[in-house]
Formats: sequence, C-alpha cells, structure tokens
Amino acid sequence: MKAIVITQPGAPEVLKLQEYPMPEIKGDELLIEVKAAGLNRSDIFQREGNYPAPPGVSSEILGLEVSGIVIECGPDVTDFKIGDKVCAILAGGGYAEYVIVREGQCLPIPSGLTFAEAASLPETVFTVWSNIFQRGQLTSGETLLIHGGNSGIGITGIQIAHALGIRVIVTVGSDEKGQNCLELGADSFINYKTQDFEIILQEEGVDVILDMIGGDYLSKNVNILKPEGRLIHINAVSGSHVDLDLWKVMTKRLTITGSTLRSRDYEFKKQLAKEVQKNVWPLIESKQFKPIIFKTFPFTEAPEAHRLLEESRHTGKIILVR
Repeated sequence: MKAIVITQPGAPEVLKLQEYPMPEIKGDELLIEVKAAGLNRSDIFQREGNYPAPPGVSSEILGLEVSGIVIECGPDVTDFKIGDKVCAILAGGGYAEYVIVREGQCLPIPSGLTFAEAASLPETVFTVWSNIFQRGQLTSGETLLIHGGNSGIGITGIQIAHALGIRVIVTVGSDEKGQNCLELGADSFINYKTQDFEIILQEEGVDVILDMIGGDYLSKNVNILKPEGRLIHINAVSGSHVDLDLWKVMTKRLTITGSTLRSRDYEFKKQLAKEVQKNVWPLIESKQFKPIIFKTFPFTEAPEAHRLLEESRHTGKIILVR
C-alpha cells in the first residue's frame, strides 16, 4: 500500500508518499480502506519528534482518526461486516491507503455525512465527551468555558454543549473566529489578544473549563471557577510546569484534572465509543451537531495540509482525502 511516512523528524516537507507493507488482520480487527483522515495538532508534535507513538504502533505513519470502508474482518468480529462505512479512532497509522483497527474503536458513519466529515469526528468527539462530560460532569444549566473555541475540539464542544442546554463561552484569537463560534452555538466569545478573560469573567464565574493552553492560564482559571468548579486540561501548549495556589483550590473545593486519549487502553476506548454513539450520534442525526470542515487536501499534499494546520488561522477541521 501507499502511506505518508515521516522520513525524519522535522518540518512538513519530511512527510513523503512511499510504499509501505500491507497490514494483516487478526482477532477482532477490521481492515479499513481509508477514504479520509483527520489532522490533529498532535500530528505536528509527532512529526517533529516530540510525541512518540505508543508501544506497538508505527511511529512512521501519522493519523489518529479515519473514515472508510471495511474490506476485511477478523474471525472474532461481531459488529461489522465487509462493505460497512465506518469511522475510527486510532493510535496512529491513518495517513495510509489501509489501516487496521479493533472493532470497538469503530463507529458507523452517521447517515448523510461524507467520508471527510466522518473522519473529522472521532478524535474530537471522543476527547470532548470523555473530558467535558465524563471527567467534568458538565450538566444542563451550567456554564462552560473553552479555551481555543475555533479548534476542532472547540467547535465540537460548543455544539454538543449547546445542544444539551449548556451556556458556552470561548476564547479565540480574533473577532472573526469568535463570530464563527457564535454561529455554532457559543453564547459569547473573548478575544484573548485584546481582552483578559479573567477580568471579564471574574464576577460571573464558570462551572467547567476545558483548557489546552496551560502555562499562566492556570491561575486565571482557578480565579474564575465557581465553588465546586472543574478545570480539565487536555494540552499545555504554553507550558506544563506552573504555580498553583492550593489554598484557593481547597476553599473553593475545585477539581483539577486532565487526560490524554491516545494512550488509553482498548477497553476504555471501546466503552467510550458506545457512549458517543448513544449520546452524540443522535445529535448528528437530528442536525443539532454538524462536522465543520475548513479545508480538504489530497493525501499527496499532506505537507501543505500540515503547513495550514501550523498557521492556526482555521475554524474547523483539516482533512486528507483519497
């Protein structure tokens, strides 16, 4: 098969289309003919040599989410058959013509979606549901603050939370991005380049914060959380070593938590897939949540797609298509 391979750590041009051994399935695995693959910021970190793949996963081929057609089933597969259209969350290997994944990490593509739209779902939806709703216990009537509202995670969190009756505030880098978030269901936005979210929200407060920034955002987040508030970290692009006022955490009875999805075990991902299909797929079917695609690129233009992702001027997902 052909795959986009990291030839050495570095800039986008290290990604090359090459011949690669065809994977062989076993057990409860599916062989998927990949039609589209979603890009994620972690792909950049891995390409640069700063985010190694988990043990047993190829470190040469990027791609944490795909959509495609099942072309072969292992002997223990029970939920899918050859010809099914699926999307899947992976630990790697998605930038290729074919990929193997265990059936518990796959979901049927919601009706009416293109392969590109379906490929944009797994990483963001799984991350949002496991962090905001499982770890964060966000419920109707509460207020959610998302840092990076125009990201793939952000636009997913906005739409799901809005559909479930939750007030959503986002931070963004421009008024244009903020307007895009309002159109998707956010109640308000804060332009972090011209405004200080701590000052704006210090009286109102919020119940749950989804943070992918880290760094000096930590103290500001702690200050604006309401009593019993929950702060959830899914990245730390501005730094992971921070100062924390534990007295504020104790007196406000705050919960500070975080997670990464890629390294979680199969049983966790399998159960999470079931919850996503039960709770989020109906929102897609009823048009309360729609995938937002910023731009698609042919697989052969993976370096160009990575350059666009690095610019951070997009709202929505960037997708490779075959």
